[in-house]
Amino acid sequence: MQLIDYTLGGILEKYAFETPEQEFMVYPDRNLRFTYSQFNRRVDQLAKGLMYIGVGQGDKVGIWANNVPDWLTFMFATAKIGAVLVTINTNYKMAELEYLLHDADIHTLCMIGNYRDSDYVNMIFELVPELKNQPRGELRSPKFPELKNVVFIGPEKHRGMFNTAELMLLGSHLDDLELEEMKVRVNCHDVVNMQYTSGTTGFPKGVMLSHHNILNNGKATGECMRYTSAERLLVCVPFFHCFGCVLALCAVVTHGATMVITEDFDPLMVLASVEKEKCTALYGVPTMFIAELHHPMFDMFDLSTLRTGIMAGALCPIETMRQVMDKMNMKDVISVYGLTESSPGMTATRTHNSPELRATTVGFEFPNVEVAVLDPETGEECPDNVQGEMCCRGYNVMKGYYKNEEATRKAIDENGWLHSGDLGVRGEDGFFRITGRIKDMIIRGGENIYPREIENYLFKMEQIEAVEVAGIPSPKYGEQVCAFIKLKNGHSLTPEEVQEFCRGQIARYKVPKYVLFVDGFPMTASGKIQKYKLKDLGVQMLREQGVELI
Repeated sequence: MQLIDYTLGGILEKYAFETPEQEFMVYPDRNLRFTYSQFNRRVDQLAKGLMYIGVGQGDKVGIWANNVPDWLTFMFATAKIGAVLVTINTNYKMAELEYLLHDADIHTLCMIGNYRDSDYVNMIFELVPELKNQPRGELRSPKFPELKNVVFIGPEKHRGMFNTAELMLLGSHLDDLELEEMKVRVNCHDVVNMQYTSGTTGFPKGVMLSHHNILNNGKATGECMRYTSAERLLVCVPFFHCFGCVLALCAVVTHGATMVITEDFDPLMVLASVEKEKCTALYGVPTMFIAELHHPMFDMFDLSTLRTGIMAGALCPIETMRQVMDKMNMKDVISVYGLTESSPGMTATRTHNSPELRATTVGFEFPNVEVAVLDPETGEECPDNVQGEMCCRGYNVMKGYYKNEEATRKAIDENGWLHSGDLGVRGEDGFFRITGRIKDMIIRGGENIYPREIENYLFKMEQIEAVEVAGIPSPKYGEQVCAFIKLKNGHSLTPEEVQEFCRGQIARYKVPKYVLFVDGFPMTASGKIQKYKLKDLGVQMLREQGVELI
């Protein structure tokens, strides 16, 4: 694959010119549709509005919203004027927002009113009380000296905030020539997007990604699935995460294809939208596909137009992958492996690979990317079938962590290898397999135990819908194995039955000492299971049951 040197705004304008009437995005529940040319015009108008309120090259613009229709308008508008879009997790509460506003030096915050149990408007008023009594565009906050504007995404009006309609109107006061002059200054290697690592292992850091990073990663993702301009991708993963704004958006926009969008994940809405819009592709983390497959109305929908898609964001259960291929008609489904710091794709399976390989591996290198399994102790490359740390280097490696050179040096070594923190092996066939996460590894009495191996074995029990394995502190062994199991509706199991299923089949030290039944798992907003929280949850549940840790 030849790398492209477009900016995000440039690639949009290419298709707005070449295929102006092609649908770019569709919201089926609102019957809202934008062609490439219509969307490009809206982006230009919003870009001028942002310029009018003082947003310039390099300024950080935070977006705190679920997948509302103007999320992407703000993404492309900031890109065209050289600003940096900082994506904010929709589940953030006040302390997390305060941290991010400071750490990212947010100049303009764009936000919706509320999401689930969070009232964003009240939160920002509490953090920035000056908003209520200072003129718009003249915000001066001692606590957040960089913050100059707050924009409400939508028609409602709030004290101290611009809203989207007003920004569009203000944009009409600027000449198109001023916008054109701004566009010329934008380079494809500039930072366009900053995403905060989702926090599965702790404190968030701002990952700086360039136009070049994300557009080429998106293009390669589409190539792995044989995308054409006829593709209609159903997007139900959040845009604030790389899965949404790179693997989905950038794969679509680099192929001149169409996105069908749901504002939040709802399995019924996904199934209905696939049928209504004749979608050819569907993305999701395993938990999303499980929810779709197990929905009581699943059989009512025609999914025959589906061909391909991605199951990623977490390790994929083999059985779930097979059901998606068989029951959802996604014969060409692939898995993509990577992390935010690698823009995010590092490896992927391909549509021509056998179902077995697509279900049990994460494929091989992305085009133009080197991938190696390195020994965590020596840094040397591991031979085939020897476990080590998954690492990559190439165009997809982030520009670094914002204002954190020390963390950047830890993540990217002197040879340019980005260290993922994930354990994997490369087989003799060249395919990579993820075996776990360095920090997820359970060490019991000196034995290294990789949760993934036990999870794959337990998935053979037909009563189990989902399972996660984590270590529980043990005064005797250091850690004990604990299996957290979500049962399928109408099924039952006892801890003893689970343990008996394992005995004699896997090494004794891998047999779960504890088996806990749960209704769900602690997750990040992007659908990743937070292993480090399972440990605390397990200790709490065992204490409540009166179990003494041994």
